[in-house]
Amino acid sequence: MARSVLDLPTRIALAVVVVVANVAGAGVVLVLAAWVLPEGPLADPATVRMLNIVTFGGYLLLAVPVGLVWGARRFRLRTPASGGERPEKRTEQRMVLHGPLRLVTVQAVLWVVGAALFAGLNARWSLRLAVSVGETIVLGGITTCALSYLLSERILRRTAARVLAAQPPRRRALPGVVVRALLFWALGTAVPVVGLLLSALSVLVYRDVSADRFAVIVLAVGATALVAGLLVTVGAARAVADPVNAVRRAMRRVEGGDLDASVTVYDGTELGQLQSGFNTMISGLRERERIRDLFGRHVGRDVARVAAATDEVRLGGEVRRVAVLFVDLVGSTALAVQRPPTEVVGLLNRLFAVVVEVVEDHGGWVNKFEGDAALAVFGAPVDAADPAGSALAAGRVLAARLAAELPEATAGIGVSAGDAVAGNVGDVRRYEYTVIGDPVNEAARLTELAKTVPGRVLATGAAVGLADEAEAARWTLGDTTVLRGRGAPTRLATPCESRQTEPGARRASRQDLGA
Repeated sequence: MARSVLDLPTRIALAVVVVVANVAGAGVVLVLAAWVLPEGPLADPATVRMLNIVTFGGYLLLAVPVGLVWGARRFRLRTPASGGERPEKRTEQRMVLHGPLRLVTVQAVLWVVGAALFAGLNARWSLRLAVSVGETIVLGGITTCALSYLLSERILRRTAARVLAAQPPRRRALPGVVVRALLFWALGTAVPVVGLLLSALSVLVYRDVSADRFAVIVLAVGATALVAGLLVTVGAARAVADPVNAVRRAMRRVEGGDLDASVTVYDGTELGQLQSGFNTMISGLRERERIRDLFGRHVGRDVARVAAATDEVRLGGEVRRVAVLFVDLVGSTALAVQRPPTEVVGLLNRLFAVVVEVVEDHGGWVNKFEGDAALAVFGAPVDAADPAGSALAAGRVLAARLAAELPEATAGIGVSAGDAVAGNVGDVRRYEYTVIGDPVNEAARLTELAKTVPGRVLATGAAVGLADEAEAARWTLGDTTVLRGRGAPTRLATPCESRQTEPGARRASRQDLGA
């Protein structure tokens, strides 16, 4: 059982192109052979001309249907009884990519037969006429085949894109761009010029052509050369420019940030490899961007950017002035007992969504989630102008948003600031960027205490002292206390709006914190 690898619209378009190109070429050849080219002395030129015209019409009526049927059969794929789908796909791909060459082969055979027929027909009257007509038909057939190749290659692009979609070309399936350009130069320019040279040679040898007749010959063949050369040159240039322009337009989209750009692969030369290579490159960029996005979601976008910009992985860190915000859910143990796990996870996700949004809005990043708690860092790995002020502002806003948006989830918030070591901890095979130091421990201990105070937010006096004046003025200093696991007392501070007038409470000032 055989089937065509082309759909009906493509078959119709190819048939129209082949018929029009060959009829036009045959008409030009007939006009040149009958009325332009020198034929030498003939006893009855009118009878010879009429016989050539009648033979020309009859040959067209026979050759065109034969060419259409033969050309259609060259695109029919016989389905094997066994052998799998992949061999059939490869055969279909080769058949489509070599489609223009298959059509040109059919036309070339018909043109050669026509040249032999007309040469034999005219040889009975004049050997010179037979040679002249035969040469003209061969030259016209070559030019027509070149035009047909260019037009059919363009029509078959959609079908070629379909068969190349599953398996783009890894090597050239057709002659390369350089060979193609030289071939079309020969067909579009060299062939007509050879026709002129042959005409001039005939005039020099036989010397029976007047100057006026020779001028007509030069004008006719020269005009044909100009038109055919222009068509072939434009077609060859478009065959190269179209794939390059498609890649250029796709690259412009990629420069604008659109990584979904791609180009259709329809060429079997280096241009098809260029198209396929571009798609492979974009696929790699999309995969890299996906990994970078996942990496950024796991470790924080700032950390991901710093890691991507570092050529060498180095463990350890550096001492930096940072601020730390710690958030811990109140009653998480009882919550896990009273509610199904899915509800607990959903509540934690809503809580952490607010935490991430507020922290990122204030220039920090969430270093880690620890069960029902989250640790946010300001001032590392990217420097911040006022890490303490940013952390304090984030703590105030976070407490207000959690109270308004998640009243069923009560969380304690602790803010501390100071010097800590920020860097990679672990092993070169598995490490993470984190912050280690007294501010981290102090913020965690403050969170435990913050669960028992109004507003659920506590900060250290040191953090308020390191913040700028505008943010420090929003906090009120309170008592000192010794946090669990620490030997030195810690001065506590609460936001002004959450602290009512209590004995010993007052707004923070530089005199209180300056030293």
